[in-house]
Amino acid sequence: MLTAAPVLAAEKPIVIGVPVGLSGANSVVAPSVVQAAELAVEEINAAGGVLGRKLALEVADDASGAAGAQKAFDSLIYQKKVDVIIAMETSAARNAGLPAVTKGRVPYIYTSFYEGRSCNKNLFVNGWVPEQQVPPVIDAFKDKGAKTYFLVGSDYAFGRGMLAFTRAYIEKTGGKVVGEEYLPMDGSDWTAIISKLKEAKPDALVTSTAGGAPNVTLTKQLRGAGVTLPYANLAVDEGTAKSMGADAEGIYLSASYVTGIDSPQNKAFLAAMEKKFGSSLRTPNDLSVPEYEAIYLYKAAVEKAGGTETAKVLAALPTVTVTGPRGTIGMSKQHHAPLTMYLGQVQKDGGVKVVGTFKDVDPGEQCPKLD
Repeated sequence: MLTAAPVLAAEKPIVIGVPVGLSGANSVVAPSVVQAAELAVEEINAAGGVLGRKLALEVADDASGAAGAQKAFDSLIYQKKVDVIIAMETSAARNAGLPAVTKGRVPYIYTSFYEGRSCNKNLFVNGWVPEQQVPPVIDAFKDKGAKTYFLVGSDYAFGRGMLAFTRAYIEKTGGKVVGEEYLPMDGSDWTAIISKLKEAKPDALVTSTAGGAPNVTLTKQLRGAGVTLPYANLAVDEGTAKSMGADAEGIYLSASYVTGIDSPQNKAFLAAMEKKFGSSLRTPNDLSVPEYEAIYLYKAAVEKAGGTETAKVLAALPTVTVTGPRGTIGMSKQHHAPLTMYLGQVQKDGGVKVVGTFKDVDPGEQCPKLD
């Protein structure tokens, strides 16, 4: 009888909470994120788990927004008693969930690209920030002769944060912003904004909308209105681009992951995804691959910490790295990750042609007080 408790404790799984937008704006991309998490857990468990314990997933719909995130985080942390939160979410959802993360004392690896400077001792980020993503796009447009720009975004933290950085970078490098317009995150009628865009006659368009549905509606309406000027979308992932069909052709994107990365790790990852999900596979992308890698980063941190105690895991997270589909990733810079970035252009078949590669781009000053 005295040995029963330790045996049961050793067999208890380590539970990963995944709050994600299965409904709402992120519903276009969320299934790919869940698939990536499922593959990582399956692989790790098949290899013996983490310190002899299996991993388990608890997925909760955050409805892509603040109210849903509060419910999802509360459920995962206080009812499901997850050991860690690892998830891609909208900025509104992330911000709404952070108080529960702090109060519940769980680590949180945020796997989405975002507007930057979200700082919390429990929060680590392995997606890109504006300092890594915007310069390749604007520099490429400048090289093509663009001098004036029109900016369009979803009206929330990500949309405004990304375009604030974009405006500053455009002006710093000698360009001019001739228009900046926003639509609520759940908005779908871009007609008035497109009219202002056509009146302004910019050399290039840069958009920063909520990942998923807003990208689709905006791009479709732009094409329907005959807009053909150089167009960069700061929020579109490769999977969403493919779902747009012909409307996406020609769009520039800047990403830390594209399926065409030529490395053994990426080829093995894509093969494993294809084998596991077959015809139901969602295109791996710049939102799902960080989810896959983050689970491995958490595994490495737990192993270094010798267990799942939050304080020890948080101390270990900035010191570990994993080599995955995007290369070697470590959240060593103020809880953020230096990343290799790829400038791509969507092709007729929905694939992304890489037109520029930028190695180990520093995320810049994000959370200096956490170092």
